[in-house]
Amino acid sequence: MQKTKNTYKKSGVNINLADRFVEHIAKVSKKNVKKKNKYLNKDNIGAFGSTFDISKIKIKDPLIVSSTDGVGTKIHLANQFNKFDTIGIDLVAMCVNDLIVQGARPLFFLDYIAVGKIKLTKLKKILEGIIKGCDISDCSLVGGETAEMPGIYDNNKFDLAGFSVGIVSKKKLLHKKNVLDGDIVLAIPSSGLHSNGYSLVRSILKNKKITKKIKNKLLTPTKIYTKEILNLTKNNLLHSAAHITGGGLVGNLTRSIPEHLCLNLDLSKIKPKNIFKWIKSKNIADHEMLKTFNCGVGFCLIVKKKNINKIKKYFSKEYTPYEIGFVSKNKIKSKINIYNKIKW
Repeated sequence: MQKTKNTYKKSGVNINLADRFVEHIAKVSKKNVKKKNKYLNKDNIGAFGSTFDISKIKIKDPLIVSSTDGVGTKIHLANQFNKFDTIGIDLVAMCVNDLIVQGARPLFFLDYIAVGKIKLTKLKKILEGIIKGCDISDCSLVGGETAEMPGIYDNNKFDLAGFSVGIVSKKKLLHKKNVLDGDIVLAIPSSGLHSNGYSLVRSILKNKKITKKIKNKLLTPTKIYTKEILNLTKNNLLHSAAHITGGGLVGNLTRSIPEHLCLNLDLSKIKPKNIFKWIKSKNIADHEMLKTFNCGVGFCLIVKKKNINKIKKYFSKEYTPYEIGFVSKNKIKSKINIYNKIKW
């Protein structure tokens, strides 16, 4: 009897299933590309590379800004709670929120999805979130890659990575050199944990039952700040900004001021959401909370004090910025001066 020949499918890779997902991507991508976006070649979806014509964008002295990121171990909670429709929003948010720190308008986004075994329903849910994130940030999903890698990932495991490109005029570029002595620091509320600190969260969750409400809070998608920040940039209301991700408030804000100036932060002014209070109650020290999580502050603005009221007009009530500190001359040879504690 002749032995059955080895096939790629028998090794764990189903090309036919992958092709079906690619067809689905092409179909939904074309539907979700904004009609006003005349720069994208809509017929190029599914090609080896994606094209985007920037020659027609009317920006003087344009700079291209790029960013890549993932969502970390938040994907494990998505698996654990069997909820995949919002993790794609997180992926887009972590990339585009980095672009707008420099005042760049997101143009397009690409994703990379790695799985142990292709499961169409699951992948379609992930893609649904990615498309929603692109829609919120007003950028186009122009391509990506889905890799089925049995043996590297267990059947239910997956990983995500994103890549985004934006554009900004040199004159509108947000840079720490724009920061002045006397500027104030405004905190924009986060929607929750965003996509940082989940390894610690998972450690807390080991062998513990949690409520459905806590589950939902832990998977709340990252807030995308594109619309608000670009409006502020357009109206010359920003000197500098910071996306509060890994490293927390202190680690990210210090990247947004020059060496000769100092940040003065009053932690008692921070308004932590209940999910952070819940985490803090699990025997987590203040300094650990501050360096691991955003603690309720998803984005920071460094601005002139006289512009506070103008700035607030661009935000909804839920995400209205509030003052947490100021910038001064660096007299203590340290970029940051922290006083008081967060009121948990």
